[in-house]
Amino acid sequence: MTAPGARLVQPPPTATPWLGGVVTERATCVLAPNPGPMTLDGTNTWVLSEPGGEAVAVVDPGPLDEQHLLAVVALVEERGARVTHTLLTHAHADHAEGAGRFAELTRTRVQAIGDGHDNLHEGSVLHVGELEVAVLATPGHTSDSVSFVLPADNTVLTGDTVLGRGTTVVAHPDGVLADYLASLRRLRSLTGSGAVTRILPGHGPTVDAADEAVAYYLQHRADRLDQVRAALADGDTTADEVVERVYADVPREVWPAARLSVLAQLAYLRD
Repeated sequence: MTAPGARLVQPPPTATPWLGGVVTERATCVLAPNPGPMTLDGTNTWVLSEPGGEAVAVVDPGPLDEQHLLAVVALVEERGARVTHTLLTHAHADHAEGAGRFAELTRTRVQAIGDGHDNLHEGSVLHVGELEVAVLATPGHTSDSVSFVLPADNTVLTGDTVLGRGTTVVAHPDGVLADYLASLRRLRSLTGSGAVTRILPGHGPTVDAADEAVAYYLQHRADRLDQVRAALADGDTTADEVVERVYADVPREVWPAARLSVLAQLAYLRD
């Protein structure tokens, strides 16, 4: 666990391109072909199963790209297994647009956080053959964001709550900063205890220093709030003015996303 008072610096990006592949005994990433400023290398579609198991859970089928969906199906079939669960970390299109079609291909149903009969529920444990997948509600990026814990691998799939590089967006108004900070603290309780040592994100490479990464995310949010407070004190009155000042060091192509986070920060400070 990070020492109290330590100033954290985000690890530099790896020089090796992230291409997905086998990550643990139980988790393989099939990288979707949708790279971009917001999706990094593309969406990580996760294939989960016990070694040699016949049942497979697929998390975040990704965009509606038939070749990608068929590649995931082919990987499962090559293992002599079948998809029994189609799961979503949240409903953003880069994670979920292809879910309906993937469910058709695999004759499964799409499961996400919510109150419906087929939906996921906080604290529930899914049994994918012999593999246990625990459901952890982590709202904030979106109201429906959920993470999946693999106790056998000491890993957590975080969707967009924690990324493999950079930081994420609190997608106001659906995303709420207070919820996001609470979710990060929930994750920190797992990483700090050693129950989770590796993060399998929705975009970008896996994060081996899980506790340091979540601690950095918490610090980053506190720093951004201080910057927003300073911008307001200096006379900025609109979200666009705050973005121009606080996010001057990030590419303009991501400013629309930064504006959502600023709106979430302003709502947080107002409340």
